[in-house]
Amino acid sequence: VHLVESGGGLVQAGGFLRLSCAASGSTTNIDHMGWYRQAPGKQRELVAGIAVRGGMTNYADSVLGRTIISRENDNSGLYLEMSKLQLQDSGVYVCYAHSMSGYRSEDYWGQGTQVTVSS
Repeated sequence: VHLVESGGGLVQAGGFLRLSCAASGSTTNIDHMGWYRQAPGKQRELVAGIAVRGGMTNYADSVLGRTIISRENDNSGLYLEMSKLQLQDSGVYVCYAHSMSGYRSEDYWGQGTQVTVSS
């Protein structure tokens, strides 16, 4: 599975952001997708995740209520919409996918897209 993010850039605090992740390859075995964030000097953290079966979503406490994660039904795309942006939302946002094929479990990561929130 190949993941490519887009939509990052410089955004003002209080603004809105929409990130996209294009997935290609063996996407039919993906069972979970998500967005992670890597800020300078901090560990990579999960921002939001979504299960393919059932569509259950989960969010980091810091973005809950102002963020929506969604995906294409065929797993070809993953999206993140975030409003009321805060300075601490800055970081490299990385798209993630997990796939299961039989007993084989695989994790896939994109290259990331930089998001910088300015005051």
